[in-house]
Amino acid sequence: MSERRYFGTDGVRGLVGKYPITPDFVMKLGYAAGKIMAAQGTKKVLIGKDTRISGYMLESALEAGFSAAGVDVGLLGPMPTPGIAYLTKTFRAEAGIVISASHNPFYDNGIKFFSQDGQKLPDSVELAIEAELDKEMGCVESAQLGKANRIDDAAGRYIEFCKGQFPSELSLNHLKIVVDCANGATYHIAPNVFRELGAEVIVIGTEPNGTNINDNCGATSMDQISKAVVEHKADLGIALDGDGDRLMMVDHTGYVVDGDEAVYIIAAHEQLSNRMRGGVVGTLMSNMGLELALEKLDIPFTRSGVGDRYVMEKLREHNWRLGAENSGHIINLNHTSTGDGIVAALNVLTAVCQSHKSLFELRSAMTMLPQVLVNVRFSGETDPLTSEEVIASVKSVEERLVGRGRVLLRKSGTEPLIRVMVEGPDREEVQELANEIADTVKKAC
Repeated sequence: MSERRYFGTDGVRGLVGKYPITPDFVMKLGYAAGKIMAAQGTKKVLIGKDTRISGYMLESALEAGFSAAGVDVGLLGPMPTPGIAYLTKTFRAEAGIVISASHNPFYDNGIKFFSQDGQKLPDSVELAIEAELDKEMGCVESAQLGKANRIDDAAGRYIEFCKGQFPSELSLNHLKIVVDCANGATYHIAPNVFRELGAEVIVIGTEPNGTNINDNCGATSMDQISKAVVEHKADLGIALDGDGDRLMMVDHTGYVVDGDEAVYIIAAHEQLSNRMRGGVVGTLMSNMGLELALEKLDIPFTRSGVGDRYVMEKLREHNWRLGAENSGHIINLNHTSTGDGIVAALNVLTAVCQSHKSLFELRSAMTMLPQVLVNVRFSGETDPLTSEEVIASVKSVEERLVGRGRVLLRKSGTEPLIRVMVEGPDREEVQELANEIADTVKKAC
């Protein structure tokens, strides 16, 4: 990643109106990507977006860039990231482009790419696009310009795909479910999926206005859905993030079930059903409780770097099918080519229905160790992780937790943050130790 100037762990992302998320740069990005892809034989790409107000502007800029490179564009409108990956394959398009900043606030936005097989672009292609960005933008001759058309039935196609990932002999007609769409790209899709499978659905976050995406709702803000599940006496809650690739859940007590617990439920059920192939990939942030619970089931477990692209790399390396981040990115290659919040929820609901157990009962089979995450914002002018004081603080905490817990410091791949994670058996102790390290990091910033 050190060779990159624009692409991060999840595409090109930043504050709208600030370089590189500006109309001129994004148009040039579309042109550069179009040139590289056209050289590989690309004739058509799909472009989808979430519900941010800036999506209209960036969609137009990308469309102009690809057209100038001679590449046809299919416009999907508001669509979840995994839906765009799926439609890229079904339309036989050579690439899919997502305009989204995922779980970030509305004033951020980004561009990420999927290849023909519905997976993220290889590093070599992203680096080639960056090299093309250094060149002057041109334009093919008029007769060779790319054409654009809107694909009106995109949402319906993806709804049917999602429903197809739930066993046909099962129904959700005995469940009352609260669904929180974060005022994002799943607002017109997720409620229909669960309703059409028979559930009684109560909705939150299905009225996007361009600026309320991820605003005190969705997978990154669970208070509202936890209260709603209890108030409505629902069986469970499903919370998605702004672009629909993350899943967090809530059991009937209001307890938040994160990505670690959800992937454990899926893995345990697939093993019981003799469908488990290989092991589970987690990340450096995955709770130690997941590792211990899988060990009891004799399911192998390994960790990747933080980011769903690194989970995917580790899955390919081991030829495994199931991986997850505790933040809710769950990849089940038996069903999808990328993280998909709706499909992951259906995987958990399959376990609920076939086991005749509640979400509460299924998640109670795994014991989570207290884990505290403290975010420290930094300017980027200095690297706090190289500070002698920070290194000494981390070493001191590790010595106090030896054999009982873990410490992890890392830079966010999407925001100017240092993430301080401490895990151990006692929550008060863990919080105190995380704050101790975070205070040292702040002084070093």
